[in-house]
Amino acid sequence: MQERSSVAELASILKRELNRYSPGEKLPSSRVLVERHRVSPVTVSRALAQLTAEGLVVTRPGAGAFRAQPRADTPAPGDTSWQEVALSADGATEVVPRAVDASGVLVTLAAPASGVVEFNGGYLHPSLQPEQAMAAALARGGRRPGAWGRPPTDGLPELRAWFARGIGPGVTAAEVLVTAGGQSALTTALRALAPPGAPVLVESPTYPGMLAIARASGLRPVPVPADPAQGVRPELLAAAFRATAARVFVTQPLFQNPTGAVLAPEGRAEVLRIARAAGAFVVEDDFARRLVHADAGPLPAPLAADDPDGVVVHVHSLTKVTSPSLRVAALAARGPVLERLRAIHVVDNFFVPGPLQEAALELVGAPAWKRHLRAVAAELKTRRDTMTAALRLHLPELSLPHIPSGGYHLWARLPDGTDEAALVSAALRAGVAVAPGRPYFSAEPPAGHLRLSFAGVAGPAEIAEGVRRLRTACDEILG
Repeated sequence: MQERSSVAELASILKRELNRYSPGEKLPSSRVLVERHRVSPVTVSRALAQLTAEGLVVTRPGAGAFRAQPRADTPAPGDTSWQEVALSADGATEVVPRAVDASGVLVTLAAPASGVVEFNGGYLHPSLQPEQAMAAALARGGRRPGAWGRPPTDGLPELRAWFARGIGPGVTAAEVLVTAGGQSALTTALRALAPPGAPVLVESPTYPGMLAIARASGLRPVPVPADPAQGVRPELLAAAFRATAARVFVTQPLFQNPTGAVLAPEGRAEVLRIARAAGAFVVEDDFARRLVHADAGPLPAPLAADDPDGVVVHVHSLTKVTSPSLRVAALAARGPVLERLRAIHVVDNFFVPGPLQEAALELVGAPAWKRHLRAVAAELKTRRDTMTAALRLHLPELSLPHIPSGGYHLWARLPDGTDEAALVSAALRAGVAVAPGRPYFSAEPPAGHLRLSFAGVAGPAEIAEGVRRLRTACDEILG
């Protein structure tokens, strides 16, 4: 069982047991709770912290935990109905009203209930995260001289140089900004490149978090259909630029989310040529470069490596291959746009905390870093093969148009006419959480889909169990 599930269960048990104690009475010691409930000391500590945050328990250093005094009567809630008018007024003067919808993102961030197989996750399972290496890096980084002072707004020079080397030999540290994760970098890029009301071309399907950013900024996402294996179709991209006069195209050319597609070699040059001819920028979200599978072979260089003219604004993050909490990424660009990106980044964030940057620098410079990347590559391949084989054996009615050699999920097309929402609900009742395909489309989808992650589960055995449960859900919905 995952640690967070154990914490939730213990907190629930302790909450029920609080009625045995009078206000101010001492609770059993942590050692007693560990022995009584057969959990770790960390689980006890976190469960008590949860009850403390809820105001049910008070902890006193050196004395223990006590039942809190009853709270005073909660005051009557105020009248917030006026906000409906104020917030809806956004659209009265805007060409494209802002739509702040985080549902497509939250489906991959919300923790499922205890016992549910997590096929909807967006991050590596804790067993795949380099926790010891990150802890050591944070300890070393925190001790560096000046680590807790104010860092440069653009980021630590050494970290910027490391990101630049990963993009290509033509990119310098001066063209890189360190940001607080990939989502922050994408937000800065879209705000810098397109005014409210403007169209922005996006792959179809594409990452829901980027669609949420665009809509929240008052932009209008325009879909450009992509091939499941070879990425965006250049002829349709050119037609979309002509039809919309857009000045931005957002793409994930390597292991695209959700299809896993890799932009074809001939398509790479075409995308840059088409964008340059349209006087437009290409935002390259290179999120999965370090999520390569062991059998992938050599990877193509980022689009930014072949772009001397500043067409590409490049985004790369460390988060996916490390931990959800290591929110360190980079924006790379050249030309006048860099100053605009820098200004928006500073206004929104000031800077990324120095200790976090120092920890990232320590991590990627440690011998354990390359070992971690090799271990992840091998494990992702094993999990991909396990899930692919299980789906083909037990759920042949789900179509897998492309088996990726990188990333952390499979993109499955449902049989025509399947009620996608009903299947997602049935899957959850059967004990497996899956991500629906609808949020990945900026317009009407051609069919129902599921995105099935194999990175957020404990291992192959849990993948097999999750597919078995999904079979139960399909039997309920498909008959």
